[in-house]
Amino acid sequence: MSKTGRPDRARRTSGPVVPTIDLNGDPRGQRAAVDRALREAGFLLVTGHGIDPALRTGIREAARAFFVLPAAVKEPYAVRVGGRGWLGPGAEANAYAEGTATPPDLKESLSFAAEEPTGEPAVDAEWFLPNTWPAEVPRLKPLVEAYLGQMRALADRILDRLGPALGEDAGFFTRHTGHPTFGFNINWYPARERTGEPEPGQFRIGPHTDFGTVTLLDRQAGRGGLQVCTDADGWQDAPYDPEALTVNIGDLMASWTGGRWRSGRHRVLPPPADAPAEELMSLVYFYECDPGTTIHGIESHAYLRSRLDAIATG
Repeated sequence: MSKTGRPDRARRTSGPVVPTIDLNGDPRGQRAAVDRALREAGFLLVTGHGIDPALRTGIREAARAFFVLPAAVKEPYAVRVGGRGWLGPGAEANAYAEGTATPPDLKESLSFAAEEPTGEPAVDAEWFLPNTWPAEVPRLKPLVEAYLGQMRALADRILDRLGPALGEDAGFFTRHTGHPTFGFNINWYPARERTGEPEPGQFRIGPHTDFGTVTLLDRQAGRGGLQVCTDADGWQDAPYDPEALTVNIGDLMASWTGGRWRSGRHRVLPPPADAPAEELMSLVYFYECDPGTTIHGIESHAYLRSRLDAIATG
């Protein structure tokens, strides 16, 4: 942070810490770049993913129709972090996961998750509950369900690339994603005209690392957008390509690699004063693994639950 309490802007980096990986390219020629990027930043850009831009646009349009409704209409869908429904203003402070006390994050979210039951009652009751769909925007459900099916397949496709980049076989990670959990947040970052001036130390999303294996992010560019942190360059604006998805690894993946790869630390800047009408929306797919997976002595889903609880403000 600067002395004014505003976030420091990005410093320039001397090299491409976050490379672009074409999934239609030869994976053998990409392994060194993937390994370096995940050691230094924990982030990649991925093209050749095959996700229909029209589907992503449709989700944003339907979700925005919900987010701009009066709070009283949205309130029946309110849930705590980790639930399926609406996370309203002030529900999360992601920097809490790092032990940092910050004001709540300046965002709203619609949150969905895996719901196909495993047949194990205790597991299903915690991790595979039915999703809640806002009746006010019925077109959202088929769009999100189509997107989730595509993202599940894409996440496994990416994991099959990561195994060999680590020096393992292609199924090193996906043999543990036969019936995985996942979360999906549609994050709406309202304009400063709506949120008012941020408090000192307040972000759209505070500094943190994700908790699972890989996160697949479809984001929009903006002045108050995503930044990543590296040891060499500190905070810097994340590179953006409208054709690419941003992929970062989370804590479980970092543990899985014995610490060789780093969980990508990131934040989303507050709504900018010089662009008070800027609003952004991100589609964030958090991929995990099968419940009961133990990674270097860590029970995966006990860890996930502890991290979700940690960022809840209520």
